[in-house]
Amino acid sequence: MPNPTIAPSTPERVRNACAHAEQAVLAMPGIDPTSVSVHHLRECGDVVIAVPTASMATVLAANSGEAGAPAVLELTDHSPLTLREPVRALVWLRGWVRTVPNQAQRALASEVAKDHPHPGLLDVGYTATLLRVVINSAVLADSTGAESVCVDELRHAQPDPFCALESAWLQHMDADHADVVAQLARHLPPRLQRGSVHPLAIDRYGLTLRIEGADGDHDFRLPFSTPAEDIESLSRAVRTLAGCPFLNGLRRI
Repeated sequence: MPNPTIAPSTPERVRNACAHAEQAVLAMPGIDPTSVSVHHLRECGDVVIAVPTASMATVLAANSGEAGAPAVLELTDHSPLTLREPVRALVWLRGWVRTVPNQAQRALASEVAKDHPHPGLLDVGYTATLLRVVINSAVLADSTGAESVCVDELRHAQPDPFCALESAWLQHMDADHADVVAQLARHLPPRLQRGSVHPLAIDRYGLTLRIEGADGDHDFRLPFSTPAEDIESLSRAVRTLAGCPFLNGLRRI
């Protein structure tokens, strides 16, 4: 388990992965997996999802009563870079799928749009239907292993403050600052320095490099000396790790 003093907690990592995940699938007993066009993990701890109105998932949820139907929501967090192995993390949220009354569909879509303005919400009430997944267990899997997460801790966790900027930062570093990435790679163990190095993740506690080598892919985390509090301190922390604290190479995004 990552040290919470130098890395986000597991509940925070789940929140981050859910915020970044573009692909989600709903699995329910007796039917084929259902593609999810919109998913949003709310602060209250449930997940609002949009599925095709004509899907069996919509029918099962409507016929399940107040208790809901058992289900697992699988979310896949992909790297914003073109990597040999693009998947950064998988999240499985197990619980009960409950229907949302027809008269509340558009109102709930508007509420979700305040925090997650996804274009797929425009289809709600037409070709898409909103459902709620009430979570009773959560599991995160990434290169460090698989960990379960307490639902109460997940409910109180927040995503990393730089979560919304992460993709742009990683793309900018990889495309325009190969020199900085090369400097960061000097911290890698000798056995990993012969591979192709890319920035894989960044948060207030540090950054993770992906090394694509002849023997496979390896991830290596570089912690900051202190957590970053804003964009300026995040940029400074990266430049300090790279050994060039006065370099103005990483522009604000």
